[in-house]
Amino acid sequence: MKEILKRGITGIVYVLLLLSAVFLNSDAFDFLFMAFGLACLFEYKRIVKLKGYYVFVAYLALWWAYIYLIKSDWIINVLLIATLLIDFFLLYFLFSKKEISFKPFHKFLIALFFLGGGCIFLTMIPYRGGGFEKILIMGIFILIWVNDSFAYLVGRKLGRTKLFPSVSPKKTIEGAAGGLIFALIAAYIISIFETNLSIIQWFILATVIVVTGNLGDLIESKFKRKANVKDSGAILPGHGGIWDRLDSLVFAAPFAFLTLIIFSHVS
Repeated sequence: MKEILKRGITGIVYVLLLLSAVFLNSDAFDFLFMAFGLACLFEYKRIVKLKGYYVFVAYLALWWAYIYLIKSDWIINVLLIATLLIDFFLLYFLFSKKEISFKPFHKFLIALFFLGGGCIFLTMIPYRGGGFEKILIMGIFILIWVNDSFAYLVGRKLGRTKLFPSVSPKKTIEGAAGGLIFALIAAYIISIFETNLSIIQWFILATVIVVTGNLGDLIESKFKRKANVKDSGAILPGHGGIWDRLDSLVFAAPFAFLTLIIFSHVS
């Protein structure tokens, strides 16, 4: 009971922080996710034993360039392609049955594009339409939260079939299906308030976010299992580290960004 209360209080504070950043002003949102990116990198460095601080410098330079300086679509697409290539490599790492070891340079690239690129695209999503689309980014947060919450609740009540027992023994196929169903319901409700996307587009975006978000969660779990640690950090009582909270969002963000680009070209 004490643990549930601790998780609940931390969760409320985390949600209030995000809400404040989104609805206060765009600069607050930008710098919050810049800070979240630094925290994720710090936790990742500790888990994979990546030495030095050059990854922080590279991330900050990349973040500043893409958030404030670069407006060209083709240069943004270069970062998107690099980020997606690293993400697909991490999917190979997730599903591969053979042991994969990373050299320091590989760890650096994963940090910069998987975590850094993920946070950058998460920050860029609400600017896709030219302004700062608060409801769009809040909708994406809500889809992730609904999926996580109902995957846990449905899995706890109905879960029988293990989803990926070698990486995350508690996750079930029933839980994953329940999370997706409730996320689609949430997408329908969000579409009433955010009409720049059609209902069908919200359903597609929700599916992309749920599937890639679950994969991001499993990828982080595999990194932690290889390092024999339970949480990425301890900054959030009852929840672990910042990466533990953002694992789904960080991996899903570039795929969501790509989906929004496709929508803009086909609508």
